[in-house]
Amino acid sequence: MKIGLFFGSFNPIHVGHLIIANTMATTTDLEQVWFVVSPQNPFKKSNSLLHEFDRYDLVQRAIADNSLLKVTDVEFHMPKPSYTIDTLIRIQEKFPQHEFRLIMGEDNLAQFPNWKNYERILEYTGLYVYPRPNAKSHNFAENPAVKFIEAPLLDISATFLRACLKKGLSIRYMVPEAVEQLIRIKKFYV
Repeated sequence: MKIGLFFGSFNPIHVGHLIIANTMATTTDLEQVWFVVSPQNPFKKSNSLLHEFDRYDLVQRAIADNSLLKVTDVEFHMPKPSYTIDTLIRIQEKFPQHEFRLIMGEDNLAQFPNWKNYERILEYTGLYVYPRPNAKSHNFAENPAVKFIEAPLLDISATFLRACLKKGLSIRYMVPEAVEQLIRIKKFYV
């Protein structure tokens, strides 16, 4: 099976993430998309992150009714911070029967050469890239390991959602109802 790996903090997961994942699973040769919940992104501060298990639960709730989407906690059992190349190797070792592709927003391509062993990532899985608003220029347009996928151009940010929650404002329609319910019940981000 060919599987897309969608890495992120998902702090919290929102409809932008879900639309991209579903678009990848339904309009490309990917048969599933797995959300890889990252305990700590090496490029982000950890003090604003909800606990990894809570973020995992939110993702599970968000995708519960879609058999094309899965979630994995593989990075929870790895040294922190997690580096994408190490996670890709671990996943391939755990699931040798599958072929994997890394899903990435176009806004990350300009910084991609700063990633640990980025050349190996290109060789190992290649990239499926979705458009992002205000993406900076990059040198990957002609790279055969990079496939650009047409997808809705969305600009919903988890930072904006957290700010709304902190102020007591509505996040309706920006996250699935089941996700909003759990956030409200557990008083996340307030």
